[in-house]
Amino acid sequence: MTAANDTLCRHCLLPAGRRAMRRTLQGEECAFCCYGCCIAYQVKGGNREEYEAAWLLVRLGVGGFLSMNIMLVSLLLYTDDFAGVDAQVLPLLHITLWLFATPAVLILGEPFAREAWWQARQGRLTASALIVLGVGAAYGYSVFATFELSRQVYFDTACMVLMLFTVGYYLDAAGRARAARDLQPLLAAESEWATVVDGADEQRRPVREVMAGMRVRVRPGERIPVDGVVIEGCSHADEAVITGESRHVAKQAGAVAIAGSINLDGPLLIESTGAGNATRWAQICRSVRDALLRRSPSQRLADSIVGVFVPVVLLLGIATTIYWARYASFDRALLTGLAVLVVACPCAVGLAAPMATSLGIALLARHGCLLRDPAALEALARAEMVAFDKTGTLTSGRPRLVGIACPGSEADEVLARAAGIEQHSEHGVGRAIFIAAMARGLTPVETHDVRTVPGRGIGGVANGQAVAAGSAAFMRELGWAMASDLAERGRAHEAGGHSVVYVGWNDQVRAVLALDDTPLPEARATVEALRERGVRVTLLTGDLAGAARRIANVVGIDEIEAGLVPEAKRAALDRLRQLHGTVAMIGDGLNDGPVLAAADVGIAVGSATDLARETAALVLPAGGLWILPWVVDVSREVRRIILSNLMWAFGYNFIAVGLAMAGLLQPVLAAAVMAGSSIVVVLNSLRLERMRAPVPFHEPEVPTLIVATPASALAKPLVPALAGHPVDGG
Repeated sequence: MTAANDTLCRHCLLPAGRRAMRRTLQGEECAFCCYGCCIAYQVKGGNREEYEAAWLLVRLGVGGFLSMNIMLVSLLLYTDDFAGVDAQVLPLLHITLWLFATPAVLILGEPFAREAWWQARQGRLTASALIVLGVGAAYGYSVFATFELSRQVYFDTACMVLMLFTVGYYLDAAGRARAARDLQPLLAAESEWATVVDGADEQRRPVREVMAGMRVRVRPGERIPVDGVVIEGCSHADEAVITGESRHVAKQAGAVAIAGSINLDGPLLIESTGAGNATRWAQICRSVRDALLRRSPSQRLADSIVGVFVPVVLLLGIATTIYWARYASFDRALLTGLAVLVVACPCAVGLAAPMATSLGIALLARHGCLLRDPAALEALARAEMVAFDKTGTLTSGRPRLVGIACPGSEADEVLARAAGIEQHSEHGVGRAIFIAAMARGLTPVETHDVRTVPGRGIGGVANGQAVAAGSAAFMRELGWAMASDLAERGRAHEAGGHSVVYVGWNDQVRAVLALDDTPLPEARATVEALRERGVRVTLLTGDLAGAARRIANVVGIDEIEAGLVPEAKRAALDRLRQLHGTVAMIGDGLNDGPVLAAADVGIAVGSATDLARETAALVLPAGGLWILPWVVDVSREVRRIILSNLMWAFGYNFIAVGLAMAGLLQPVLAAAVMAGSSIVVVLNSLRLERMRAPVPFHEPEVPTLIVATPASALAKPLVPALAGHPVDGG
């Protein structure tokens, strides 16, 4: 017997067989022997969205069976062939219709009645109230006509109206369930379990109980529940849910494991580096839940309009009935008023914004982009300008040694002495010098009695000689001599925007080191892609004007404002907002919190710090600057779909209400048209699912800006690029 034949149905536990139905429910692959078991399982154990969609499908099945019988009997009545002796059969047919219609109305109408009652208790009238009143009027009049032996009953109208509206609600629920399935990996963090290893024992625990230092075993196919370090095993992981990158990342002893990623190949033993509920995955989970609960400006606008629209429609329905009662039979007048209530039901209006927004949030989340507030999505779609921070956003944020000027000394000796003293420094520039020496295979000169002068430099003793590295002012304080050409070279570097460190020993300055922060490889392509979309780009930075201009030239930005403290950045944003309307600001999230919060749309390149600060409305995945143009495309597509949905829904309602008041629409036809309107909105929103995935830019890295140095001054080539080394500061 094959493995396929051994698979058991998740619901009834019978063999599922070779042609088992497979569905992904609550983030888990499930097999079922039949569609009935699939529906029953979703009703019994599905999440809210799956449960609602499954129950509506069950209601449709039962209600559809009853409604088909009602329509078959009603067709006999519409022929008007019951005359003479046959007329005695009419009361029996009416009672038969009543017996079929009563359970159909109760089964199909219960969700609408429950929602209408709940809203009425809060003093609000919604679309469900129109449905309940319209169907209730048709059903109540038909019951009265049955006992009064009237020739006309409208049980078929009441049932088919409910059937068509239930179809529309089911499509809406199915769309939301689909969006929920897309978001399930991001929303499962709080309910995840982990296999905790304690010596020879293994036990399953909720991930919220996992603490730092605990060991967790993750088998192939399982989702990694904690952030940690692999201490045993070899495998690959799919980290797309967190980083947005689809490539599989190799994992072996010493590799970093990210909570939320999927272990693909082999078992891993991971040592947790933090609490299970403090992972980036858990933080994303909480943020996405909050975003889904918030209502976007378009949703709030639609809700306010519907709040006024429903009472107006009720009055129009009553007025229409009274008007037609003067010129036609009461039956005709009642049906005309009922058609007004049914056709004006603003179901499509209620679906217009929420469904497109939810699908947009799910689409962004699948590629590692975290949206905190739906309003930011609409604001980004309107943004005419994007302001960039420089360090850590357009650049790597890591200083690199790009040039050494050392007339009369060997470059290796200078770098070895500088590394010997800078290895005691925590400053980012000092780390860059030390890493540069290591990259050239140099051994730092042993230095002791080291002292640091904050903001000036660092000094010590090496080989019995005083050695120091720092600014020109620090060298003057020490009273060390500096050659005029070396001082000129240093000033030239500073004017060009480089960071400059002077190095000397034995009471004399011997060399000047130039350091630079290089642009990210994808920065220029990102700026050009934004310009192609009609978005203006500017640079707001606290760095020196020379450094800012040089980086701006490399990445293709023409407008810059440099030397800005945080308060000045906020003032600059206000000026840009007055000139260009909505302005988005993108920063590294570490020192740009106030500016990101002040922008119309604050965008941060993702890190755990960004999530904790909660200043940015949109967080891109780490290293995800390249994805920004695609995010703009998604926001614009969401806004286009919302606007087209609202235009269709309101335009349809105004036209349809006029036709219904003129007596040109029967209630069943009105319900069919209304359901069709909801279907159009749902299908229009689902176009977001067909958007192309973002493609990373593969541009060559921007070449390091080398400082010209006389050939005689250097014994070896300049320091190579070290972008992969983590360096503090910058």
